[in-house]
Amino acid sequence: QFVESGGDLVQPGGSLRVSCSVSGFTLEYYAIGWFRQAPGKEREGVGCINSDEASDGSSYLRDSVNGRFTISRDNNRRTVHLRMNNLKPEDTATYYCAAPLASNCPDSSVFFRENGAGWHYWGAGTLVTVSS
Repeated sequence: QFVESGGDLVQPGGSLRVSCSVSGFTLEYYAIGWFRQAPGKEREGVGCINSDEASDGSSYLRDSVNGRFTISRDNNRRTVHLRMNNLKPEDTATYYCAAPLASNCPDSSVFFRENGAGWHYWGAGTLVTVSS
């Protein structure tokens, strides 16, 4: 089971960290992806982090958030974080985490094209609203 948390109302330019808590799942062996869905829009991939074992926990992010967002993992606490800085109104969305059931993230071109199709253990999401 995956549970997202940490969503909130934040002003433009502000920061927020959302988290994905995992249970019944051996987090350290698997890649984890973050996705978001804005009102009236389709779900899109935000980024993905590899398992520590497969690729030292390396990650990638979509261009629009690269340099502002960071994905990290704490396997001991069974948690994956998405740190968001310099938030913009267009970042407003419900954020979700999910797993591909593989130790490596897919190629980024595949990840951003498929936007989580076929991924597993989706939580209910956490709402991030960026507004003044």
